[in-house]
Amino acid sequence: MTIAELLPPAVEPVTLAEAKAHLRLDAADEDALLSALVRVAREHLEAATGLCLITRPLRLYLDDWPETRVIQIARGPVQTIELVTVYDVAGLSVDVDVTGYVLDGTARPARLVLPARPATERAINGIEIDFTAGFGESGADVPDGLKRALLLHVAAMFELRGGLSPQDQPGTVPAGYDRLVAPYRPRRL
Repeated sequence: MTIAELLPPAVEPVTLAEAKAHLRLDAADEDALLSALVRVAREHLEAATGLCLITRPLRLYLDDWPETRVIQIARGPVQTIELVTVYDVAGLSVDVDVTGYVLDGTARPARLVLPARPATERAINGIEIDFTAGFGESGADVPDGLKRALLLHVAAMFELRGGLSPQDQPGTVPAGYDRLVAPYRPRRL
């Protein structure tokens, strides 16, 4: 199972103005750096939790249907299922009718049951499920604890700005970050 981001989020969950206010910065000379650090902090948080903070389209690739009827989607919260595609013998894509699908998008992982599961002839990544995931269209929809964790992380990375470039971040995770993020991390046995 592989998940690919089809488009990046239209906005970040924390605005540049919010990051500057948190750091008590007035000048605009480090705005580009701060914007890059906000993006890095979001990407780090999403990787650690399996969440999409801002709504955007993603694609789940499967080699074959799971043995149970339930398809698990590791990124969430899943809002909608847009398209399901399989590939025929000639390698051409065939859209699957998803009318009547059942989705539990808030479960961790999200769960999907499709009414039909036609066979695919492609050995690898023969099934593609396009879906939309995220808390909402803006940072106002993101839980406050996650936004607070992002701001703490941006501040810690900003302190390292002379030692590490944005491409080498995250160089540190601040104290308290793990406690803020813990309720959103996936549970494993």
